[in-house]
Parts: sequence; C-alpha cells; structure tokens
Amino acid sequence: MKKFTTPAAAAHDVTVVGIDLAKNVFAIHGIDASGKPCLVRPNVRRDQLLDLLAQLRPCLIGMEACSGAHHLARTLVQFGHTPKLMAPKFVAPYRLQGSRGKNDANDAAAICEAVTRPNMRFVPVKTVDAQVTLTVHRVRSGFVEERTATINRLRGLMSEFGVVLPLKASTVRRQARAACESLPTWVQRVVEDLLGHVTALDQRIDEYDTHIKQIAATDDASKKLMQLAGIGPVTATALAASVGNGHDFKNGRQLAAWLGLVPGMHGSGGKTRLGRITKAGDHYLRSLLVMGARSLLALAASRGDALSRWALTLQARVGYGKAVVALAAKNARLAWAVLAKGDKFKPIT
Repeated sequence: MKKFTTPAAAAHDVTVVGIDLAKNVFAIHGIDASGKPCLVRPNVRRDQLLDLLAQLRPCLIGMEACSGAHHLARTLVQFGHTPKLMAPKFVAPYRLQGSRGKNDANDAAAICEAVTRPNMRFVPVKTVDAQVTLTVHRVRSGFVEERTATINRLRGLMSEFGVVLPLKASTVRRQARAACESLPTWVQRVVEDLLGHVTALDQRIDEYDTHIKQIAATDDASKKLMQLAGIGPVTATALAASVGNGHDFKNGRQLAAWLGLVPGMHGSGGKTRLGRITKAGDHYLRSLLVMGARSLLALAASRGDALSRWALTLQARVGYGKAVVALAAKNARLAWAVLAKGDKFKPIT
C-alpha cells in the first residue's frame, strides 16, 4: 500500500478538519488557526485516509453522522484528535454554493465550517458495546417489519379469492390455515409457505428478545431505566445504547425534543402557537416510548401511583392520544434524569 504524504507545513498548521465520508473516496478540507485552507484533498482513498490523519497534530475533526462514522471517530481518538459528529441537515446551510454546488469538496468545506460553530449540536460517539446493542435492535426491528409485511401480503392474496381476514395477527394465523382448504391447490401452497415464513420469523424474533433481555440484565443503566413504569428491556437497552449517560443533553426536555415528542413552536409578532409534535429524531426510540405509554395508560386505573393519577387526569382533560404522547415525553425526561444523575435521582412515587 502506497502511503499518503502531505507537506510538513500543512500537517503542522491544521487546526480544524472536515471530512466528507464515503465508501471508497473521501474529501478532506483542513484550515489553520486563521481560517485559511491549508489542507484540501478532494480525493483520498480509504486505504490512505488514516495515514493522512495520523500525520496531523491533534486537531478538531468534523464528520457527518452516517455509516462508519462512529468507528472512524473512535479510531481518531487514538491519534489524539477530537472527532465531532453532526447531523447532515445541520451541515447543509454552511455549504457556500448552496444545493446547486453540492459536491464532495464543498461538503467537506461545509463540515469544516459547521464543526466550529459555537451553537452546533453534535451526535455523541457511540461505544462498541452500544453499537452492538443497536445492531441487535435494528435487525430485530427488521424482522418485525418483515413479519408484518408477510401477514399483510397473506391477507391481500386471500382477499383476492373472497377470504377476508381480520387485522389481528394471531387471528390471521389461525383462520388462514383453516380457510385455505377451499382455495385452489397452488394458492394453498402459497398460504402454507407464507405461514411457515411467519412462524420462522416468530422464532427468530423470540431469540432476539431473549438476547436483549440478557443485555438488559447485565447493563447497569438498563436496569435503572427498567425501574420506570412503561419501560421494559427493549426500550431500556435502546435508550441506554443511544443516549449513553445523557450528558449530551442539558435537561430532559432536550432529550424529549430530540426524540420528537414535544410540540412544534410557531411564533411571529409576539404570538406563539404550539402545533403537533415534531416527530424529529429517532423514530425507533419514539415508537418504543409511545407503545410503553399506551401500556402504562391502559393499566393506570389499577396502579394508583402518582404518575398513573396524573396520566388519567390528563386523559380526561385532553383526550387519549395527547395523554399518550405526554406520558411518553415524561418518560423520556425521567429516563434522562436516571441516566444523567444516576443514584442521585429519586422518582416520586
């Protein structure tokens, strides 16, 4: 492998670097203390990237949060650099040529500019264990989506022959096998294959659920989160892996806003209006918290604790849907307090 060489002066002067990540060819844009570009490399191969960055003195390196960014960030820490990850939507406004001038070199320059902004919001670099946990969650979520799609495909195909099945998955499994006897032979074969695929997915999802429970049982942060009502092993491990110790958020409301559980604000002329929830951020975490809130609200009448009484009062005032979202947002705030404050946090019962 041929080493990548860069002038000694450039390696010494660089203070901030922006990297436009890609699969094989990367773009590098480095500036000195005065903001003048001193290291511009629009085409750096993957096998040359680390060699180039290792020659630089410790500096601030900005990247967009995407596939492979967390692994590269952990590697750069070993070189003494300070990597910072940003959401791509926060980088786009700093591209000087706008959307018409989008290319790898301009993206690297925009990243280099954005990472120096004092009010920029950064994505925390995940540890290897956190990425392993989220990989398990991602694959499990894919199996669940595939199972839902297979059941819907089964319902749609059988409806073509006059067999209309209900939405409930367990009822579809039972009634589809009984109803396929009156269908043509090849349709019976299709129904049996689809039902067999659903059964295989059920078994695989159960295996991943067992693995997630094992992760939750050995992780201190997950065990603390599971003490909160409406948060089980799946939600707890996903939150702990995604949020870490919660120190990247100033308070619980910032975490709730990052998850898209707060209303959008529209203000002009001194008048402020609150709209629907933003649904920004991590869709998977938000859906887990909302499902947990639905379960908690269903059992609120029998629980009788302070949180359940508050939820029932809120439901009576604003309705079921808003109460569920408000309860999910409250759980997000409580989760931040558990992760950020640790044993100092004592929930009110």
